Amino acid sequence: MAESFVSQQRFFDNKNYPRGFSRHGDFTIKEAQILEKYGCAFRDLDAETRKPVTADEKSFVAVCKGKKDPSTDLEKAWLKYLSRINKPKRFHTLSGGKPQVDVNDDFVDSDD
Repeated sequence: MAESFVSQQRFFDNKNYPRGFSRHGDFTIKEAQILEKYGCAFRDLDAETRKPVTADEKSFVAVCKGKKDPSTDLEKAWLKYLSRINKPKRFHTLSGGKPQVDVNDDFVDSDD
């Protein structure tokens, strides 16, 4: 696997993980190391800006396209990363519950 997923730079996602993958808590140490080391190659293969050369890279592309289930740690780490960044962001309100409505103001008695 020495020639697979070769990249000259480390992968960082400052938008979603500004303090790094390992400090955020979404990934294990091993997954964070995989993403940092191979993430640029993963991104390029997934976006089809880089052609797969080895059998490992061809398998990775098939997983990205949904034609194959992930079987390696590399494939699983990339899919986990994609699922985390594509998940809708949760938001929290400052109020603790539903707005209060005064029932007496809105109620009109039909007998009057």
